[in-house]
Amino acid sequence: MSRFEKGRSCNPAGRPKLRRPHVSAFDIVFDQVLTVTQGGTEREFTVDEALQLQTYQAALKGSKMAVRTVLKMIEKREAALAKRNPPARHGVRMEVEHDSPNAEAALRILGIAVDGHVPPGGGEGARTLKLANWAAQVAISRPGRNRFSDKDREDIARYTLDPEELRWPRTARAKLR
Repeated sequence: MSRFEKGRSCNPAGRPKLRRPHVSAFDIVFDQVLTVTQGGTEREFTVDEALQLQTYQAALKGSKMAVRTVLKMIEKREAALAKRNPPARHGVRMEVEHDSPNAEAALRILGIAVDGHVPPGGGEGARTLKLANWAAQVAISRPGRNRFSDKDREDIARYTLDPEELRWPRTARAKLR
């Protein structure tokens, strides 16, 4: 038989209650009020406020540790203010225009695209827009984009002014043969 019986508490009265509130020594010191003469005027500060004021003054004098501390205090203050007063949400209305009337004109002015041929049976409004060779060359030569499917190559050829003049990247050329 052991000295502890199974199912029976060793402390039937339970844990003793705390005799005094849990207050640290820092809480007691920080709550004290100091009278400080500043610019000929007496003001009352808590120890915490006085320490913050000294830290600000040290930061202004160039102390790197004080600057870091002040920046952390500012971050905490901003976070507390943001939590207390969250920004109002405004509904955003978004409109997307897929074919701007001046986009084609801009492409022509910049020399990126030129007018192609008129397809059979189409009027003047059916004129196709073709990419200039230099623009297509830049697109197919960009790093990281060396493999093109057959569909990609057909599309590039259809929308390029003179596709026979394009210099394909090595891995794309190997697939063409």
